[in-house]
Amino acid sequence: MKHSIIRIGTWLLSVAFLFPGASCSRYFTPLQHTHTRHEIDSTIIADPAYVAHYAPYKARLESEMNRVVGRTEVSLTKPGNVPETLLGNFFADALLSEGRKLHPDAQLSFGTKGGLRTELPQGDITIGDLFELMPFENELVVLELPGSAIEQLAQFIAGTGGQPVSGMTMTIKDRGAEQIRIAGHPLDTASTYKLVTYDYLANGGDNLQALQQPVNRFNLGKKVREALIDYVSGHTSTGKPINTQIDGRIIRN
Repeated sequence: MKHSIIRIGTWLLSVAFLFPGASCSRYFTPLQHTHTRHEIDSTIIADPAYVAHYAPYKARLESEMNRVVGRTEVSLTKPGNVPETLLGNFFADALLSEGRKLHPDAQLSFGTKGGLRTELPQGDITIGDLFELMPFENELVVLELPGSAIEQLAQFIAGTGGQPVSGMTMTIKDRGAEQIRIAGHPLDTASTYKLVTYDYLANGGDNLQALQQPVNRFNLGKKVREALIDYVSGHTSTGKPINTQIDGRIIRN
């Protein structure tokens, strides 16, 4: 397989080039297009000088990424044919728990299955594991939403076969949401609710119309990845492993 990226250990490094200048009044049109393609593959011989230059940084990076922050008693998986998964429950519980530390009134949390990029096997959880689970720079957000928007969100969850949620229970029947409850109480469309999610979804990602007109929005200033690390580390500090269970928060009839 040929690659056009640099991989150090199991983590990807990207290089961004910043071009100064916000605008320009003159425009240029290329007269011709030429390019040379350079393949990066196993035939490339490592440059010892370059390897020696980045080796200390690689060692430091790998040392941090391999640092164990907790342990899970069960494999946190996300099979695609079930409405509720162990990985989804773990993720949504972490969002709600850490979100409440910054916004105590939060009542429920929501994420998407597609945003979770790996599974966590039973055993030790490292910093690198959590980076690979959530490799994006997403940040925690609390949205204050009318009950009608929560109902619309529940219908989205039902229509997509289930998504990670916490603080919310529901039944899926014929791809529709029924028996929606928030914090154990029936959904009241005349009330407002505070939902923990992340900015990608709050900004319109995945075409989530239900999140687009919040009554209020609170940017918590914390990366989702940092929240996951703190959630796992918090369990470890109290001598508790992660022991997420399937608890019936989403049932499909």
